[in-house]
Amino acid sequence: MPTKVLVPLPGEGVEEVTVSRWLKKEGDAIEELEPLVEVNTDKVDTEVPAPVSGVVLKIMVPEGEPAKVGSVLAIIGQPGESLDDEPEPQPAAAETQTPEPAPTQPPAAQPSPVEETVRGGGAGFISPVVARIAAEHGVDLRQVKGTGLRGRITKKDVLAYIEQRKQAPTPPAPVQPTPPQPVPAPAAGDHIEPHSIMRRQIAEHMAVSKRTIPHVLTVFEVDMSRVVAHRAANKAAFERNGVRLTYTAYFMMAAAQALRVYPRANSAWSDDGLLVYGDVNIGMATSLGEDGLIVPVIKHADNLSLMGMARAVNDLATRARNRQLTPDDVRGATFSVTNHGISGSLFAFPVIPQGTSGILGVGALQKRPVVVTDETGSDAIAIRPMVYLSFVFDHRILDGATADWFVAKVKEILENWS
Repeated sequence: MPTKVLVPLPGEGVEEVTVSRWLKKEGDAIEELEPLVEVNTDKVDTEVPAPVSGVVLKIMVPEGEPAKVGSVLAIIGQPGESLDDEPEPQPAAAETQTPEPAPTQPPAAQPSPVEETVRGGGAGFISPVVARIAAEHGVDLRQVKGTGLRGRITKKDVLAYIEQRKQAPTPPAPVQPTPPQPVPAPAAGDHIEPHSIMRRQIAEHMAVSKRTIPHVLTVFEVDMSRVVAHRAANKAAFERNGVRLTYTAYFMMAAAQALRVYPRANSAWSDDGLLVYGDVNIGMATSLGEDGLIVPVIKHADNLSLMGMARAVNDLATRARNRQLTPDDVRGATFSVTNHGISGSLFAFPVIPQGTSGILGVGALQKRPVVVTDETGSDAIAIRPMVYLSFVFDHRILDGATADWFVAKVKEILENWS
């Protein structure tokens, strides 16, 4: 009897995936547990193995299309077997079976709908499909009541909101800005490069963030002399423990400690109130080259030693570049740091990830002449390793003074490292 291959549950709170790539086509033979298809959620690809051996009789979801958890991806049977027989549903693999519903928790232990909708999982607060529909119809997702798990906004919720809005009285049309000029048709020598699933997800999340969050930038300059000296003195000892000590670990440590001093920077905006997170989970923007950008999350960053932070930075960066992250690795960020200086950038204006108050950008570390004052009050010109910190913050949450206090604390920690 044919076997249905179902969409597995890749992580807590995930309701939908996107089919990235079929590794087999209809008519191909496949062995039990051999990879059948790659599915994507929150820019993380996960292989779905075949639950049985046989032949791929039917592919139900084409590449690039969404599929709900528990729906049928494909049907596997024996050569010559008919699809007329009702196939038995099978999980993708033993380890990816949809778990039993969790026992009901006391109301106080459950996150509120506001928290689940805003926080919803780091880079994945809403599914790519929901983000795309909202962007196409100009829907402010903060106005949509979620009916999914713990208040999560589903595709059905957005469509119902759009339909309800159509039936409501039409307000006076606002003055629209001049639309951008359309992209010209390809000329001789031009070519169209199809967007990858990751690139589309990045575009959707960035567009929603820029449209809904008032971005403001503040820039500080930091003398890294003490950090440079500390790293030089401890780099070999870290390597003996199998850990590469990078400057990123210092910036993550400083940000985590400053977030404890200024908890409003570790928060998210909602119309019902400011959601101040209890945990400090810092997203670490990681470049995948031309393939895009992903933001794995260092959980409980404020509880880590420098050794623990450096180990976490190494692990997540390596697994990100080797495409070994899990969906849970990119969820739950309460703040983000991007070290764009690795590529030589002095300072930047990064986009705030949804569900956070801001993002700290780290520029290139460069030796520059600066004015220093000695203990007697005399000024002199000295060469110091300097770096620019650019903090882009949500002006609904933080005012300029509060944002500056937060970055000043990061600067203080780095300049007085011991």
